[in-house]
Amino acid sequence: MIDAAPHTAAAPTGGLRPNAFLDALPRGRLAENVMHFVRILRAAGLPVGPAKVLDALAAVAAIGVSNRDDFRAALAAVLVSRREHQPVFEQAFAMFWRNPRLLERMLAALLPKVEGRAGAPDELPARLAQAMLPPAPRHRETDDEETDLDAAFSFSAREVLQHKDFASMTSDELAQAKMLLRAMKLPLPRVRVRRTVAAPRGHAIDLRATLRRSVGAGGALTPLRFRTRRRRPPPLCVLCDISGSMDRYARMLLHFLHAVTNDRHRVHVLTFGTRLTNITRHLRHRDVDVALSRVAEAVEDWAGGTRIGRCLHEFNFRWSRRLLGQNAVVLLISDGLDADAGDGLAFEAERLAKSCARLVWLNPLLRYTEFEARPAGIRAILPHVDDFLPVHNLETLTDLAHALARPSARDPALALGA
Repeated sequence: MIDAAPHTAAAPTGGLRPNAFLDALPRGRLAENVMHFVRILRAAGLPVGPAKVLDALAAVAAIGVSNRDDFRAALAAVLVSRREHQPVFEQAFAMFWRNPRLLERMLAALLPKVEGRAGAPDELPARLAQAMLPPAPRHRETDDEETDLDAAFSFSAREVLQHKDFASMTSDELAQAKMLLRAMKLPLPRVRVRRTVAAPRGHAIDLRATLRRSVGAGGALTPLRFRTRRRRPPPLCVLCDISGSMDRYARMLLHFLHAVTNDRHRVHVLTFGTRLTNITRHLRHRDVDVALSRVAEAVEDWAGGTRIGRCLHEFNFRWSRRLLGQNAVVLLISDGLDADAGDGLAFEAERLAKSCARLVWLNPLLRYTEFEARPAGIRAILPHVDDFLPVHNLETLTDLAHALARPSARDPALALGA
């Protein structure tokens, strides 16, 4: 039961007096269940504080509990503030207020499992299952107790986290993974550019520097000066799919892209779903939370449809000449599931591949061992990429750095920096 005394000065409903508002709130087990439901949402990652409990109770008092859809809509109106929180709320509501097999599904979500190629359409997020389980009791060990641990068959939790899929992580594991992503770097092999720098013997002779040095030599022999072409990492351009099918992975990869953007120069990040959005300026902010909040405000098509062909056409028409100069490397992060069934996608993918020095496709569907390139979008893009790699956990991002350091199939000499 909510204690009404500390909140007599607040009147969230505006027209009601404080006492009248508190009298209108639901009492008994319903109020306790609503408060417990809000706590579960907070544990699952939704930004709902104590004030949201009063708002939820006021909404329930105004709508009533006679109609389940109205009851759900009233709670969603006050507890959901972002689009990405809606799926978590829907699943939590269905389980908390209706599903009779709650405990079985929670335990099944927390156990390790092997997914099939199609995946489970109603898979319960592990962080939601963890939030709905009761907290584990804390045991205090006395000073005189001695605990002997056999480390022969122990393993590192960090090593397990490296291999765990982003979609199956709990809230604590997601927080740890985000910290690891912020420390990751993406080194690219240095390539030769047109500018030159002074070099020791064995390179091209610098005639201008040699003549300038011999002016004050009085006719004596002077050593030759040499120059060589400068080496620097190539520009990196990232095209990240943020459609509904990529939502779980795109949110984690943005933490990785934020670290890469702030670690080096000449990094450009664009998102696409039904439209193309350049978020490089937002990711430049040093604070990752501020950067991602600005990205959320700038991107209007998050978790929507996918039109890869149209977005690649817009990139090739508006951005490729600005961003893909000097042997740029392009990372295409997408599952290749195009709503337009690959219409014009092959032409745009070929044009993109010809505009950059290396096109790397990161596809989370490669986590399945029986993956087959059956969708039209995948078959349209695949012939034009240099590397086709999975991206679904921390280990795959580490493998990406190793793959970029290897020679490219298109131009081995360029990848080696020759």
